[in-house]
Amino acid sequence: MSNQGLQQLQDLRMYIGGRWVESTGAKRFEARSPATGRTIGTLPEGTREDAQRAIDAAQKGKAILAKMSTWDRSKICARVADVLEGRKEELARLLTLEQGKPYHTEARAEVESTIEGWRDAAEHVKWLETSVIPVQDRHKRVITIRQPRGVYAVVTPWNFPLNIPTEYLAPGLAAGNAIVWVPAPTTSAVAVKLVECLEEAEVPAGAVNLVIGPGPVVGDEIVAHPGTDAVGFTGSSATGEHIARRAAGKPLLLELGGNGPTLILDDADLERAAQATAFGAFFNAGQVCSAAERILVHRRVYQEIADRLVERAKQIHLGDPFDAGTQMGPLNNQPVALKTDRHIADALTRGARVRTGGARAVGLATDLYYQPTVLTEVTRDSLINREETFGPVAPLAPFDSDEEALEWANDNTLGLVSAVFTRSLSRAHFFAERLRTGIVNVNDSTNYWELHIPFGGVAGKRSGIGRLGGKHTLMEMTDLRTVCFDVRS
Repeated sequence: MSNQGLQQLQDLRMYIGGRWVESTGAKRFEARSPATGRTIGTLPEGTREDAQRAIDAAQKGKAILAKMSTWDRSKICARVADVLEGRKEELARLLTLEQGKPYHTEARAEVESTIEGWRDAAEHVKWLETSVIPVQDRHKRVITIRQPRGVYAVVTPWNFPLNIPTEYLAPGLAAGNAIVWVPAPTTSAVAVKLVECLEEAEVPAGAVNLVIGPGPVVGDEIVAHPGTDAVGFTGSSATGEHIARRAAGKPLLLELGGNGPTLILDDADLERAAQATAFGAFFNAGQVCSAAERILVHRRVYQEIADRLVERAKQIHLGDPFDAGTQMGPLNNQPVALKTDRHIADALTRGARVRTGGARAVGLATDLYYQPTVLTEVTRDSLINREETFGPVAPLAPFDSDEEALEWANDNTLGLVSAVFTRSLSRAHFFAERLRTGIVNVNDSTNYWELHIPFGGVAGKRSGIGRLGGKHTLMEMTDLRTVCFDVRS
């Protein structure tokens, strides 16, 4: 397997207060490629003391940012985007090496989205206008302004290790917050490279601090410590709920798990539905919170949709993620592969049928490669219907009426993104207004999203709090302050 010119990364460090530092515990761990199993570098294993140092540095960084105008912070974000642009091939290669996603079709696209995220924040923050409020008292003038929350604790996952951190770091910095960031351990090397770009763009010392290490240690410290004022997290529902308890009383921006139902009605464009649903199930090897993890199909078209998905799954080429012909790389880590194993086994014991795939691929460099899988006759009580799988699995179940489909789709504790395929405007509205998800995509994949669109869960479900995306993140990461003037002379 080629690493496209990347040398082994040695002696990577954390970034605290504008300096690259070692862990106070002096321990290091290996970054490994999920595609080859080889060590690609070593990283410091941070401690609670390191996290505390980063929080102290962020308090100083917050004071520096407070002296800057909105336009000053906008220019910083624009400079970061320029640096990323100049290093995008290096970032994409390391992203493929450490995360496992195909370089040509997915890694380069993620880097482009990361660049766009920094540019978006630079622009959106300049137009974050507030209001003048009419009041009863003729001697008063009331205005609102947006102020940074202070020091943000940010914890991010491994599936999009450049783009998801950018969803917090760019608007957080643009809004004037200082940040302490803990990335997932399995993709911390690429996090180091992202922070190198921030340093090159002359982000002020202490404004963004990188602490590497186990979530239960350094992540827990930053979300619970009284020195952080607010928390941003993307990850599983269970971890998000634990973070919410540990950060009790702090503002929370949580993007949590999904089990996105895709509903294919009997009047759908079946080719379009199959193509988009396959993308929803297999993009990034299914390691997407908005993946099409439950596919409910009207019985009249059920067999044809199943056949079309099987055909697409069989065409997906697994292999070296640096090869131009590779369409799917490995899963990132063993726990997600084991969960995929467990969900498929459970579905089969409850009556599901494997149409294609159903197991890990053989003959490749590691056992983290998973066959693109299509299951049919999935039952409602199966784990794959109840939980987020995060693997390349398309589980199908039939329904006979719109009401049955709606009831089944909403019978889940998760509610992030759903999709509906129909040619009927009235049926589309029926589901758009009744599906219990934060986003409903009509005639497109559950994975459709653009960086400025509000993204998040729905009340009563376990898919998070608040909204990511464009100005919506900026509003989440700022306080709305009301200022009342008495203008009597």
